[in-house]
Amino acid sequence: MTYHPERPMIVQGDHSLLLETHNPHFAAARDAIAPFAELEKSPEHIHSYRLHPLSLWNAAAAGHTLQQAEDALHNFSKYAIPDNVLEEMRRTFARYGQLVLSKEDEQTLRLTISDPFIAAQVSCEKTVLDQITEQIADHIFLLASGQRGTLKHALIKLGFPVDDQAGFSDAPLFDIALRDTILSSAQPMALRAYQQQAVDAFVAAGSHGVVVLACGSGKTVVGMAAMARIGMNTLIITTNTAAAHQWRAELLDKTDINVGELGEYTGACKDIQPVTIATYQMLTYHHKNVTGMEHIDLITHYEWGLIIFDEVHVLPAPIFRAVADIQARRRLGLTATLIREDGLEKDVFSLIGPKRYDLPWRELEKSGHIAEAHCVEIRIPMSSEDQMAHATADDKQKAYRIAAENSIKERVAKALIEKHSGEGILVIGQYIKQLKSIAAHLDAPVITGRMNSAERERLYDAFRAGDLRLLVVSKVANYAIDLPDASIAIQISGAFGSRQEEAQRLGRILRPKAGPAYFYTLVSDNSQELKFATNRQRFLAEQGYDYLIEDWKEA
Repeated sequence: MTYHPERPMIVQGDHSLLLETHNPHFAAARDAIAPFAELEKSPEHIHSYRLHPLSLWNAAAAGHTLQQAEDALHNFSKYAIPDNVLEEMRRTFARYGQLVLSKEDEQTLRLTISDPFIAAQVSCEKTVLDQITEQIADHIFLLASGQRGTLKHALIKLGFPVDDQAGFSDAPLFDIALRDTILSSAQPMALRAYQQQAVDAFVAAGSHGVVVLACGSGKTVVGMAAMARIGMNTLIITTNTAAAHQWRAELLDKTDINVGELGEYTGACKDIQPVTIATYQMLTYHHKNVTGMEHIDLITHYEWGLIIFDEVHVLPAPIFRAVADIQARRRLGLTATLIREDGLEKDVFSLIGPKRYDLPWRELEKSGHIAEAHCVEIRIPMSSEDQMAHATADDKQKAYRIAAENSIKERVAKALIEKHSGEGILVIGQYIKQLKSIAAHLDAPVITGRMNSAERERLYDAFRAGDLRLLVVSKVANYAIDLPDASIAIQISGAFGSRQEEAQRLGRILRPKAGPAYFYTLVSDNSQELKFATNRQRFLAEQGYDYLIEDWKEA
């Protein structure tokens, strides 16, 4: 048997990859397999990945080749690769491009299936046949253009990704250009190399798909550059009103758009213009006495040449139903992570589009485009009272909350704040009662979703200006808030081990700066919270960050 003991990886017959973290070739192996393998577990000594169909299809869509994937396995595996793994990887990789959707005429689309065995299987599936109007050959099917999204969704559920080449409907033209000089700083306005590559990859692939870049790396600029390339009316959908206002400020600062051409569709304002910014919350809102979402027609009934889905990994499930109806519109998803805790990654793939560009966070850090980050988990004991309440809790969710609201965390947070005195610090948590208590303890303002937008933005502005150096924030600050001077994040509680949330919270401190950033997570030892913390570590491991674990001891 061929054996290479110096290599860090074992490829197993169940399609899992085991990677030794202490091996000197660990980082190179991790970077080589990251484009096509999905990280599943990341304990101290062995990280486990899996060759998942969706990760392989995303790799193929982003331009990675089967040969690159095979070379990575062969170059880093201690043992010979099991034949069944190579064969299944080849079959899965080959499926991308076997089913092609093209335009037959203005009302009709053509689905062409290269593989006769796939064609035979598809022709027997009711969920597919319900969308088909005519089969004109063994491998060619016709469908009404309105069934485009529904068909793609049905096919990927069956394990067949569709290469959608049917093109898009034209919309009213709207010229928008990036400025030569940024208004707010008087600095030259130029795309970074990776931002240009991301836009080029998106447009070259047909202007539908997802760009994955770290928080702080300029995803908004990528979106604006895509708008300039497309040159049509654009709808931008964001996570909340604060994010919508940030997009507005960025557009006015970095493009030549006029104020009167920029609309806002939120709870406070419903002004539709050639470029309109809305929120997911607004579009999914429905009054208790009204059936359906009364504002969703902003997506479906207006002629948008491009729709940008900011933070596409949190796209609400009801929006997917609307997106299925607008497959003739160009679609750009922007995100720091494709992880979805609801398991709807396949819906993003089929309805928004495949991943078109992805750049590892650590590469951005090495090039100085995001801050160097140190991630530390601090394990904290609970008081005797909390220990007893945790032990006798009648369900896991209740036990988790008791551990998350461990009162000793306030003392730990205060000690960390004193350690980093003078720096921009965010204390981030899940539970409002806990946040208000710690804010009072620290004599700091607390920002929650119930605070009105004007007051929230006043506090953010004070932080940016340096008048405030400490903010206590709820999950409302997870998304798209630009606080460039934040260099310390202290996470006192979170949402049940959400890797998605970990990505966003780490992103709050990654704006480029002179020194390193520190991301502290406070976890109650020997508790339900500790069990979920291992899942949160997975995101950091995926990005290549070292994760230091410390035990808290009173001074």
